[in-house]
Amino acid sequence: MKVTDFDYELPEELIAQHPVEPRDTSRLMLLDKVTGEVAHKEHFYDIVDELSDNDVLVFNDTKVIPARLYGHRQGSGGKVEVLLLTPCSENKWECLVKPGKKCPIGQELVFDDRLTGKVLDKTSFGGRIIQFEAQGVFDDIIQEIGEMPLPPYIHEKLEDKDRYQTVYAREKGSAAAPTAGLHFTPELLERLKAKGVTLAFVTLHVGLGTFRPVSEETIEDHEMHSEYYVVTAETAKIINDAKAAGKRIVAVGTTSVRTLESATQNGVLQAGHDWTQIFIYPGYKYKMVDALITNFHLPQSTLLMLISALAGREHCLAAYKEAVKERYRFFSFGDAMFIR
Repeated sequence: MKVTDFDYELPEELIAQHPVEPRDTSRLMLLDKVTGEVAHKEHFYDIVDELSDNDVLVFNDTKVIPARLYGHRQGSGGKVEVLLLTPCSENKWECLVKPGKKCPIGQELVFDDRLTGKVLDKTSFGGRIIQFEAQGVFDDIIQEIGEMPLPPYIHEKLEDKDRYQTVYAREKGSAAAPTAGLHFTPELLERLKAKGVTLAFVTLHVGLGTFRPVSEETIEDHEMHSEYYVVTAETAKIINDAKAAGKRIVAVGTTSVRTLESATQNGVLQAGHDWTQIFIYPGYKYKMVDALITNFHLPQSTLLMLISALAGREHCLAAYKEAVKERYRFFSFGDAMFIR
């Protein structure tokens, strides 16, 4: 399949630059994965009407760290921007660096008087391995001097850091938010529980694998970057019992999908932790996930390919064309879709 098979026209003004308030008042499109039929809900909180005690909602409880650091190169004094992606060991991270060409192995970086770094190696995707030296607790310094790593298509400054964080985030480690979860409020979660919907949580720390663009012409040639996930024994039991009882497993966001599909073997969700490079595109047969709550994704992205594997490429592209016509808001701070 060609990358261009997953293209669509999107007016720039439909790219959401800021989140709606309250969180659960964004719009919601319903997409029938079998027929391709589309319906519209005025508010996301109407999702309550679409779920029942036969459903298990699976959330990714990763927490975004302020992973974008600004500093300068020792010696030249030239500016440098570092995005923390994946921890390798204590205070050693896989990172994206700009300008990369001016940060060779051995280059020392200065962020402030408490934090420096040294480039130890290059990575296969063009990143760098950086060993940080902190005068104090590394995590505390990052929380103070780092910025939330908003996607490049968001040009407006985010005044409240918590708006790029789900209300149930608890496991620190992501370079980007699992944005489908941004629509949920504590009150909405309580309404769902009161209706009998089961809530379960997995962890996948969002890194380059989720948002790296596909540069190859054919999608089969694209290689995903590794991301770390955790499935607890409690979550595995909840989901396996539900699946055995014929309940519907509804993933909240594509990162929850990737975790569930990576950790499922022979129809059973395995507890534990591991790294995943799973790449889901049409032709893939889902092993655990039955339905998906997600945002509207970038043209030619691996995320659009993932939802196309669930609902069909033609159905998804037709739904996106309808979303453009109806002026839905797209991407991280945009509206939501429920593929059922």
